[in-house]
Amino acid sequence: MKFFETSKYNSFKKSTYISLRWIGIIGQLISVNFVYFFLNFKFDFVISNLIIILGILSNLYLIYIYKKTQLSDRSALIFLIIDIIQLGILLYLTGGIINPFVIFLLIPSVFSSSNLSFKTNAMLVFLTTFVIISLTFYSEDLPHPLNTHFHVSPYYYYSIPIALIIALIFLNYFAMTFGAQSRLRKEALAKMEQVMAQEHELLSLGGQAAAAAHSLGTPLSTIKIISHDLAKQFRGKKDVEKDIQLLSSQVERCNNILKRLSLNPVEEDNFIDEDLTMRDYLNEIILSFKEISKKNFIFNYDQDSNAKKITKSIEIVYGLRNFIGNANKFSKETVYINLKSDSEITEIIIEDDGDGYPRDILSKIGEPYLRSSETDKEFKNGLGLGLFIGKTLLEKNFASLEFNNSETRNGAEVTINWNNKDLFNIQ
Repeated sequence: MKFFETSKYNSFKKSTYISLRWIGIIGQLISVNFVYFFLNFKFDFVISNLIIILGILSNLYLIYIYKKTQLSDRSALIFLIIDIIQLGILLYLTGGIINPFVIFLLIPSVFSSSNLSFKTNAMLVFLTTFVIISLTFYSEDLPHPLNTHFHVSPYYYYSIPIALIIALIFLNYFAMTFGAQSRLRKEALAKMEQVMAQEHELLSLGGQAAAAAHSLGTPLSTIKIISHDLAKQFRGKKDVEKDIQLLSSQVERCNNILKRLSLNPVEEDNFIDEDLTMRDYLNEIILSFKEISKKNFIFNYDQDSNAKKITKSIEIVYGLRNFIGNANKFSKETVYINLKSDSEITEIIIEDDGDGYPRDILSKIGEPYLRSSETDKEFKNGLGLGLFIGKTLLEKNFASLEFNNSETRNGAEVTINWNNKDLFNIQ
């Protein structure tokens, strides 16, 4: 199974959950015993402490018996149900819905909402709502001496559970939405790092291939010279001549293989390892696409554009390639690239003559995992990861980006801007 499939399973860290439970349990012990011994409030003290001991035992079970470091969705559901029921019983014994500590009933389900599945969260919200409603109608009196003079209007009394339920639903929805977005972004960033690692690995292999071709060239040439001398020496001896010809052909084959192997890696490696001007960067990227594409590339630039070289950056190269590659993919015939540069800014505009960005995702361009609802758009099948990776890499290198549909070409338009003081100081 692939990593990005397993990473979608819902769970959370056991040690973090145990620490939070200890905080809650210690808080319950202090509250119950302080109110009973120091404030002399009368309530069922023994049962209250037994309920807290249940929480302590469940935490000890997690520490000493449950050996996994992550709580699965199912296990987390069981322990969170225990937390809700335990706190619900404590509140039942100490005044129910008018106990000010009733707000803590929201914590288990809200805590889980950003980490566990929708089904688990829905069950916890339903259970919490049920407990809140039950405590509204069934509970022991608020501990003495408060219940001797604590009376509230029914309007105020019934507004408490309504407010709690609304807060519960809102907070869960809020946490689930932002939790899902956070997980998607982390996954997309992990994929971006994986892509960049592969790029570095390819460059490393390219350099090794080039070094191998260079190092093996001399011994292969020596073998070839010796084979020619042997061919002259054993001329007329058919058996030996056949072996010598085979040896010569295999040497030539090795030379051809090494040339082919080192050809592309050498070009790519030289390109990445040189400090170039932005114009040269774009020229090299455009040439690499012209070799594999039948589309037209029109590159316009100011004749007096800044000729200062930029420190080599695979992130800038990969980011620009992503956007030019997208323009090549979605254009009908032509890709337009404009470079403007002066003493203060450098601006690159990449346009194509395709259908442009779907209107419903235009404002979200740069976020990962986008899908258009417009069925006639090819972007519906994409996930927006390429745009996300390109945008993230360039922004990491001080660029600002804007995405629009071109007014002149009718296709997609990407505008990339740098302040020269940032661009030329990239390390």
